[in-house]
Amino acid sequence: MRALRSTLAALVALAVCASAAAADDTLKIAIGQKDNWENQVPALGTRAGIFKKHGIVLEMFGTAGAGETLQAVIGGSADIGIGIGTPGALRAFARGAPIRALAAGFTGTNDLYWYVPTNSPLKSLTDATEKNTIAYSTSGSTSNNLVLAFAKELGVKAKPTATGGPPSTFTQVMSGQIDIGWAAPPFGLDAIEEGKIRIIGRGSDASSTRNQTVRVQIVNLNTLQARKDVLVRFMQAYRETLDWMYADPAAVKYYAESIEKPERLVLLAREKFYPKEAILPDRVSDFDKVMEDSVALKFLDAPLNQKQVSEFFQIPPPAK
Repeated sequence: MRALRSTLAALVALAVCASAAAADDTLKIAIGQKDNWENQVPALGTRAGIFKKHGIVLEMFGTAGAGETLQAVIGGSADIGIGIGTPGALRAFARGAPIRALAAGFTGTNDLYWYVPTNSPLKSLTDATEKNTIAYSTSGSTSNNLVLAFAKELGVKAKPTATGGPPSTFTQVMSGQIDIGWAAPPFGLDAIEEGKIRIIGRGSDASSTRNQTVRVQIVNLNTLQARKDVLVRFMQAYRETLDWMYADPAAVKYYAESIEKPERLVLLAREKFYPKEAILPDRVSDFDKVMEDSVALKFLDAPLNQKQVSEFFQIPPPAK
């Protein structure tokens, strides 16, 4: 009887665990530049147990940038895409792609920078000629949009070249394949301290983008229509995680461990490049200018009308 009771107790425990696991809803998340601080909400929130608390399990995978992330969400291999350049998302939406904006991703452009090896003769972006190359990640990304804006606003003549994420870009720059690389902190801050590279431009050098919501988080339309309750809980966990990331030192510790960088560099990057107000998911800023620039840079044929804008943004409201 004692053995039977032990067996029954074990079976009950297994059943409870299985029931709890079955109660959690799984979402597949594609993350462009997954090591960037502002794109860490899913990973850090998962590690802190915040998404689990809201009954959400995230299956996350990284991409080389917004172009790949968009395709993953459009094709349905991901439910949600993190870190999509707003012009690229608008272009896909205007062409009928099954995506919507689930949240604002980043407002402003001071987080991205362009650099050269220390021994490069280039001192600024405008020193570049038609013979030089300037990096961006993938088509439709914020870095792509900014490189085009540099050409339009500053007269930068370097040839735009897709190089993928910061690590692959760094390799291409240091091996002489690309003249001007791009990155987002904390990537590259150690190389700057060591005198290997120099910053010659910031995203904010393109004045038109300084107050724009330049990145959004997107959701597959089928997921939005079929799983609205899950997405509401996802956004509750997202907002809670963001608050935690700027309040609890454990967030910096976890992030530093995941990217294998010193905590001091993580703190520097957060303080100098990633103010919390830039990452607020409910903040959509200067959207008319976003559309105007998207038209000028050939991402859109014409600005969206008000009905289209309302359809594009599907941000679940915060819990009261």
